[in-house]
This record gives sequence, structure tokens and C-alpha cells, in this order.
Amino acid sequence: MIVCTSISQFREERARLLAASETPGSLGLFPTMGYLHAGHAEMIRIARKENRLVAVSIFVNPLQFGPHEDLERYPRSPEADEQLCRLLDVDLLFMPSIVEMYGQQPVLSSVHVGMLGSHLCGTSRPGHFDGVCTVVAKLFNIVMPTRAYFSRKDAQQLRIVQQMTRDLSFPVEIVAGPIVREEDGLAISSRNAYLTASERSIAPRIAQTLRTIQRRVAQGERDVALLQREAVHTLEAYEGIRVDYLSFVDPDTLQPFTTLVPGRETLCAAAVYVGKTRLIDNIDVRAPASTEYTVTARGKR
Repeated sequence: MIVCTSISQFREERARLLAASETPGSLGLFPTMGYLHAGHAEMIRIARKENRLVAVSIFVNPLQFGPHEDLERYPRSPEADEQLCRLLDVDLLFMPSIVEMYGQQPVLSSVHVGMLGSHLCGTSRPGHFDGVCTVVAKLFNIVMPTRAYFSRKDAQQLRIVQQMTRDLSFPVEIVAGPIVREEDGLAISSRNAYLTASERSIAPRIAQTLRTIQRRVAQGERDVALLQREAVHTLEAYEGIRVDYLSFVDPDTLQPFTTLVPGRETLCAAAVYVGKTRLIDNIDVRAPASTEYTVTARGKR
């Protein structure tokens, strides 16, 4: 594995590796902010199966953090990250500094995200997705990947990157990877490291609540307001849990639904504070095409 800390070094090593091959091959990019865990490892394995070369970037991007967010305390483990990438047979590891990526602050050119970033996480984290898309666009230009890999856990980010790639005509295939979970259902995230032992014990309630919603919808419940009230009440019954949002949205437009359309796929996305740690998760739900025997909390109708 080749570790690169500058853009020029990465480009030179990329060109050298590609030139050394007798046949052209694909290059898969997995962009990360480091502190790699089992979820990251699974994405790297997927990229390894699908590409001749695999590049991983590790960069804690300041543009996607707000003024009162956790940039300085965001967990970092560069030595362990490098070791994991070696074990997973990564070809190129790109670990640039902030100055290498952006030069001297402030950044004068950036990507602006429109409607897709105005809901869900965009409401409580204004400017976040502009920062995400700016760094992803830079990485696409630096790495020039055939494919780029993003987890479905960050469903809004995935959809926005898909749209940006299309809008700006990047010749990159966006591959959506699975949500990797702990045995108790908690979606694996670098921010889980912030949780205290007591907070960690209640954090799986997020996934459990989403699964309950999925079952209720499968049984025929279509009243979004009712489902939201039930879910928020269930979650906030636990001391230390506060719901930022729990929304039912169109997976393509990310616009909210007020009622569920039979047979139509819907994304149920949530952001929940467990203590001071903000965790996100989501699940796909689909109301049955036939609702003759719809079951609700009020009984049958």
C-alpha cells in the first residue's frame, strides 16, 4: 500500500500504478473521515471485489462542520486506520492536511447544494452538505475514480452526492453500500465512540423504533403524523434521548410525505441525540398496495 499526503504525490502514484498494468482496470474510491470501523471495512471489501485498484481517503473535512460542532474532538486514529487499510489490501491511501486540500483559509470556491439539502440534516446543520460536496468534488478530480462508495446510513448524503455527480457530469459510478450494524442493531458510526456506557445501552432503541415503524407500515398504517408521534414518544421516554427529526420522505426528492402512498417506497430517516451525541439512521418502508384490513393504534378500519 502506498500512503500519500499530497495531491501531486497521489496523482503520480496513481498514474504509475495504472501504467504498470497490461490491461486497463477500474479504480474504486472510498472517501472517509477516518476512525475506521467495521462499517468502513465492509465498504472497502466491496470496493476490493469490484475494482483492480482501491483508494481510500482519510480527511476530517472542516467545511462540513458548523461553528459549534465537534471538529476538534472528532475521533482520529491514523495509525490504526493505516493498519486496517493494509490488512484490507488497499492500494492507495490518501491522507492530506487541511492546507494541502484547501490552501489558506477561507475557501473561496465551493459546491452549493440546493433543494436536496434543505430538509432532514440540512435543517439543523446549515452548510453541511455544501462542505460534503465540495470535498467530494475535489476528491473526484484528484483521484479520478471509476466508482465511489458511500454508505446508505447517510442516506441524504448519498442522494445528494448522486445528484451532484450527475449535475456536474463526473464520470463516476456512485455505489451505495449497506448499513452495517452492531449485534444489537445500532448502526455503526465513528460518533458511537462519544457515547457513555449508559448512553450506549439505550442507543439501539433508535433502530428498534425504526423497525417498529416498518412493521406498522407493512400492516397498513399510512398516517405519517401518527407514526411520528408514536416513535418520538417511544424514544423520548428514555432519559437522555431527544429526537432532532424523524421524517418520511421520497427517496429521490427527499421531500416529506404527509401520508404514505400504497406500494410506494418511502425513506424513514431519523436523527436522534443520545446525550450530546447526534446519531442518524434510516429504514425503507412500503405501505401495502391493499389496505382493506389496515391495522392502526386505534384498531381496524
